Amino acid sequence: MKKPGWLDKLEKRWKVTTVQAIVILIVFACTGFTVLFLKEPILSLIADEEDRNWVFTVCYYLLILPVYNIILLIYGFLFGQFNFFWEFEKRMFQRIFRR
Repeated sequence: MKKPGWLDKLEKRWKVTTVQAIVILIVFACTGFTVLFLKEPILSLIADEEDRNWVFTVCYYLLILPVYNIILLIYGFLFGQFNFFWEFEKRMFQRIFRR
């Protein structure tokens, strides 16, 4: 069975094997779902739903970035891909804070 072209592109871009690419995608999915499930309980602790406005939403998205990255590293560790995600995080923050 031939693998999809997008998987080949990810393997080349990330310099990983097919299995590693699939595990990396699973880690991204798990991280996204975890943040999704944590969002409402965390927001409920801070403010009622009717008290939230656009400023609150912007602040939430700024604050969730470090939480997302920590969860990404935790899942990366649990799935045996910590080194990949550690390097991924370093590159991402270099791009964000580059002068």
